[in-house]
Amino acid sequence: MSFETISVIGLGYIGLPTAAVFASRKKKVIGVDVNQKAVDTINRGEIHIVEPDLDMVVHAAVTEGYLRATTAPEAADAFLIAVPTPFKGDHEPDLSYIESASKAIAPVLKTGDLVILESTSPVGATEKMAAWLAAARSDLTFPQSHGSESDIRIAHCPERVLPGHVLRELVQNDRVIGGMTQRCSEAAVALYKTFVEGECIVTNARTAEMCKLTENSFRDVNIAFANELSVICDKLNINVWELIELANRHPRVNILQPGPGVGGHCIAVDPWFIVSETPEHARLIKTARNVNDSKPAWVIEKVEQAVSFRKKNFGEQDLTIACFGLAFKPNIDDLRESPSVDILTQLSRRKLGKIICIEPHIASLPENLRAHCELVSLDDGLIAADIVLLLVDHSVFRAKEVDLTGKTVIDTKGIWV
Repeated sequence: MSFETISVIGLGYIGLPTAAVFASRKKKVIGVDVNQKAVDTINRGEIHIVEPDLDMVVHAAVTEGYLRATTAPEAADAFLIAVPTPFKGDHEPDLSYIESASKAIAPVLKTGDLVILESTSPVGATEKMAAWLAAARSDLTFPQSHGSESDIRIAHCPERVLPGHVLRELVQNDRVIGGMTQRCSEAAVALYKTFVEGECIVTNARTAEMCKLTENSFRDVNIAFANELSVICDKLNINVWELIELANRHPRVNILQPGPGVGGHCIAVDPWFIVSETPEHARLIKTARNVNDSKPAWVIEKVEQAVSFRKKNFGEQDLTIACFGLAFKPNIDDLRESPSVDILTQLSRRKLGKIICIEPHIASLPENLRAHCELVSLDDGLIAADIVLLLVDHSVFRAKEVDLTGKTVIDTKGIWV
């Protein structure tokens, strides 16, 4: 099977690196995104996100003519949909982005095309995408009605990469590929083997969807254990970092590190997709989500206690609270679902003092945060802070020799205590 032109719908943290890797293999790639600014940036050979080495790969791909971006889908041999899948209401999956993308590409589909849903999705989303496509193109046949003989092939292949290492993991990691038919799976494997050095493991679409949700729910449950342990240790006056280090010396124990919560568009979201489908059975998964979602409130309580202590014992009224780290994990610029952002916003509403933040991976604060705090440098933040709130263990924070004399330190990552 030959895929000479590949279209990637959604040029975010997964879509753009995927498009760039295909283009680096001398495939013609058309990237599609509704964000005109992102499209213009990419067409200049630049990037609008932070990911190591991605700028060089994109620049080369655009310069050599293998990658270009547009806001409107065009004809291609394969379409990869990598749009957001947030939730709405009471943690219900929002598939509107997938539906919009499906309806956008439908007019340019032709016999023999392959459509792959990469967006992390609740079980059954690939089938819904196929139904939306079929409704829009009654002149073509689809797997749900014509099986292996369908005109259009459809599969699900979830991304499973680590921000900060996306380019390497796209190539090296195994891929789970769930086609709606065996022929769909074979087509998807042929496409990904353009650059994937890991194994392409074939299953059905529903299992592929559930696999990604399972991976992130497993991690969420383990993080919840660490976060709950940190709260318990605080009550019992035990250093949780030392405790975990000691416990992990057991050959069959590997406790993760606690933090201020869980963020990002995967671990903080995906477990709810399982809960939404089977709420009466996903009891442990739901409890873990609630534990992790409650951790920011615990952090805020610790800050309130610190403010009360300083005012009572030192008579300080004009306190400065410095929040170190806003990204949802170390060494990236991604603020999506970040517990740090939630904590900062909640602190500002409580008017406990002046809020400043230190996030070395962004040049300016998002508009919704500018009214809450001021973005300052690491050195300026350390000087100005009365209360130091360490939220993200960026490498630059770990490497910094800090003098915290006279400051109240709340370290949710255990690097400055």
